[in-house]
Amino acid sequence: QVQLAESGGGLVQAGASLRVSCAASGQSFTIYAAGWFRQAPGKEREFVAGINWSGSSTDYVDSVNGRFTISRDNPKRTMYLQMNNLKPEDTAVYYCAAARWTRPGLPRDTPAYEFWGQGTQVTVSS
Repeated sequence: QVQLAESGGGLVQAGASLRVSCAASGQSFTIYAAGWFRQAPGKEREFVAGINWSGSSTDYVDSVNGRFTISRDNPKRTMYLQMNNLKPEDTAVYYCAAARWTRPGLPRDTPAYEFWGQGTQVTVSS
């Protein structure tokens, strides 16, 4: 079992930057692929970014590519999402997730991720 806890959300203006973190506890976090998802009111949860166990491979949804950066620090058992040039449409609850993934590439679908955090709210005002 892996327990995940997000932090760092908040209210910012459009164009600002924010970094959210995901702290892992329990079973070794190192062996898992991990990702960030978000869910806006009235919308389905969507994939934002993913990272493999070593941090050598990343994946981003087109809408955040070039603005967001996912990273992980395995000795600290922490994953990050650096968000730059935030837009009002980025407003959502952001969730981190972990997947026992051994296939090539990185998963984008929510069923592939076994462990989830409780989420942190990110609000971007215009």
